[in-house]
Amino acid sequence: MPGSGTSTFIDPDDYQASLDRVPLDLLLVTLRGEFKAWVTSARLNHLYLLRSEEDFPRIAYVSLSPALVFVGFPARSSPSIVWGVELHPGEIVLHSGAERFHQRAAGPCNWGLIGLAAAQFERYSETLTGKTLTAPAAGRVMWPAARNSARLLRLFTQACRLAQTRPKILGHPEVARGLEQGIIHALMTCLQTTRIKCSGPTKQHHQRVLIRLEDVLAKRLGGRLRMSELCALTGVNERTLRSCCAEFLGISPSRYVLLRRLKQARTALRDADRATVSVGEIARACGFGELGRFVRAYKTFFGETPLTTLHRIPGSGPTSPIFTDPA
Repeated sequence: MPGSGTSTFIDPDDYQASLDRVPLDLLLVTLRGEFKAWVTSARLNHLYLLRSEEDFPRIAYVSLSPALVFVGFPARSSPSIVWGVELHPGEIVLHSGAERFHQRAAGPCNWGLIGLAAAQFERYSETLTGKTLTAPAAGRVMWPAARNSARLLRLFTQACRLAQTRPKILGHPEVARGLEQGIIHALMTCLQTTRIKCSGPTKQHHQRVLIRLEDVLAKRLGGRLRMSELCALTGVNERTLRSCCAEFLGISPSRYVLLRRLKQARTALRDADRATVSVGEIARACGFGELGRFVRAYKTFFGETPLTTLHRIPGSGPTSPIFTDPA
């Protein structure tokens, strides 16, 4: 059933939760200021479209659904996005199945994503190009001819604009079908007539190192993790780990671990029963050995004390939250 919607967010956690088809396992805002994001999504018969506009630097760790083949791209001329690799306007990424990667924006950004069921992707590719296309073994950056990428972006933007301003029209089966056919045809043309932007072996190795880092943090974030342990568990030396984090995350490994722990603590505080759980218990569970240091870092990052977060009624968050990178 075709459907669509658009939303505005001032809370990164709410924004992350809204991207149900694009699991952002982690979203970190990295500078001082007020976060704001606008999300427009459209579900046509077989296509899933998402357009996101954000006005603040952030890091995201993304884990794509294996049920869909995804293509991502900058949706407007804006500062480049690190999308596994640095992605410029006019370029697109054909993602591998269930791909995991880091997406980083150094400033305001506008990006789009198209999802299509794997079976439909293969069927349409064979019908329209004469070749059966499948999701690649690893994400692939492509550089289509300018006219082809412009057509894809124009049709994508048209669908998102209807979702935002006239959703009832987009919900009409004939309108949805026509837009879907046009977008799929433009997409297949881009994928067939394109130049591939290859990542060197060093960059690919660094990407794999960061995925191993995420696997380590998923299991060990609540315990004490020294730099030597992080290096041993990810299988690289400190220089390489620092280089990987600087390249894809824009921050050091220790800073990334700290931000991960603070975000984990905030989620736990928001979800906790304040009558039975204390700030100290949550801090220790998230790997903070000193309560005082945790409270200071938390207040610096979120603009409020952990106790304030714990005692807030769910759904009554601050109207203008401030997020600051802790020193």
